[in-house]
Amino acid sequence: MNTDQLIAELSRDVPRVRPGAIGRRIAIGLVLGLVVSAMLVVFGLGVRPDLGTAMHGFSFWMKCTYTISLSLVAIGATATLARPDAARPGWLWLTAIPVALLALVGVGELVRTPQTEWLRMWLGHSWTVCPWIVLALSMPIFAGLLWSFRTLAPTRLRAAGAVAGLSAGAFAASVYCLHCPEVSAIFVLTWYSLGIALAASIGALVGPRLMRW
Repeated sequence: MNTDQLIAELSRDVPRVRPGAIGRRIAIGLVLGLVVSAMLVVFGLGVRPDLGTAMHGFSFWMKCTYTISLSLVAIGATATLARPDAARPGWLWLTAIPVALLALVGVGELVRTPQTEWLRMWLGHSWTVCPWIVLALSMPIFAGLLWSFRTLAPTRLRAAGAVAGLSAGAFAASVYCLHCPEVSAIFVLTWYSLGIALAASIGALVGPRLMRW
């Protein structure tokens, strides 16, 4: 038996993978994790009482646009790295665009605000807990993505873990917007981003162990 015959014999009874199977699997894990995180916000932290009013303002959508933009780029990279033949997701650099845009908004805020108020804008009322809440809310989402990876075959495990953590952190930050009353762009840029970065770092650390197959 030559090599071609051996390959044909081994692959004879392998079921065909339906188109979009990876995307569906990741979507299921993501949605399951999002539901748990949303329940933690609604029943644990509580939805901000002025949410209806806030949704008519710029600050709320500034935060959501930032976190959702990061989420979409990161989940695309996650789906790419879920494949065994995955190349480096070069378009991950797109995450720099929302970061740069939010930084410009933050500079505009500082220009319009007296210097004596800059520290208050940066720290807000919740800087000591914000990154840790985002990190905690990211864990159910990260667990859902890990469940998705159980039937996939990633080979770049550290990178896959990092982008899965990045996705989880960004989606968790989006859910956290339902509770967080902070309105400053530099607050969001610093403390939301720190929570997202922590989630990505944990993903990079545990990815090689938990995504091994």
